[in-house]
Amino acid sequence: MADLTAHATADLPVFDVLGRSSARREREVALGQGLRLVQWHNHGGRMDYQRPGHHTLSVYLQGGHRTHLVDTPGDTGSPGCHCILPAEHESRWNVASPLRFVHLYLSADAWADRVVRLLDAEPRAITLEQRIFGADATLATWAQGVAARDWADPTERLRIDTLSQAALDHLVLQAARPRQRERAEREARAVGGLSGATRRRVLAFIDAHLDGTPLTLPQLAAEAHLSEFHFARMFRTAMGCTVHDWVAARRLARARALLRDTALPLADVAAACGYAHASHLSRHVKAATGATPGQLRRAAC
Repeated sequence: MADLTAHATADLPVFDVLGRSSARREREVALGQGLRLVQWHNHGGRMDYQRPGHHTLSVYLQGGHRTHLVDTPGDTGSPGCHCILPAEHESRWNVASPLRFVHLYLSADAWADRVVRLLDAEPRAITLEQRIFGADATLATWAQGVAARDWADPTERLRIDTLSQAALDHLVLQAARPRQRERAEREARAVGGLSGATRRRVLAFIDAHLDGTPLTLPQLAAEAHLSEFHFARMFRTAMGCTVHDWVAARRLARARALLRDTALPLADVAAACGYAHASHLSRHVKAATGATPGQLRRAAC
């Protein structure tokens, strides 16, 4: 993954504080709607956050038993717990043993936009509240799910993005008033599939962007003129599978066609189908078909 630019780093003070500490950034990926997901390993030390200006969702993957706020040393973390650090929060941390965790960074504007599109509500009325060492099975499952993915594989990026968008929808619904939450969930249960015209437009957009151009859930939802929350559900109703599974199948179908009908080198086939390189192509083809690209090509002769 490409490193953060200087401008992007300046926009993420929590990232910057960790970068100047003993914490080591293990991997990162840019997602839709300006989201950034980063996995960290912290060996120990002090971190102070002063009104960072962006929201941070943090979930512990390993360790945390000796991690605490300086002001409350008796309250410590554990694997699976989460912390929500709003844009205006201030906190001082002490990490006394190794800790691995994921951070999802979200701008205040992106949060407000999500509130409007999901709840049709005034953004200032739906705030993201600070939470330290919370227990939430949905967020713990999200963290384990994204941590298990290969972030260097472009074909996995839409899956990671979809999981992360769903985690943020979960936070918005948690922050909503009960009636707002019930209405959003009722509408989600009631939605049918995509209309014919919308379905054709979205599928054509996907096919036009299989060559490695990043595909994100907000991008596809915008094509359908829907929120991510409703688009993901309506797509599954219409197509019988998730968005990321559909995209993966289309990439594979294009790769098989190119292997069958052309003599393009594997690296060129990979690039045309959105795989990072030839070995990524080979891995996906072998997993789906049981044969290597070379074997598929020879069988087509």
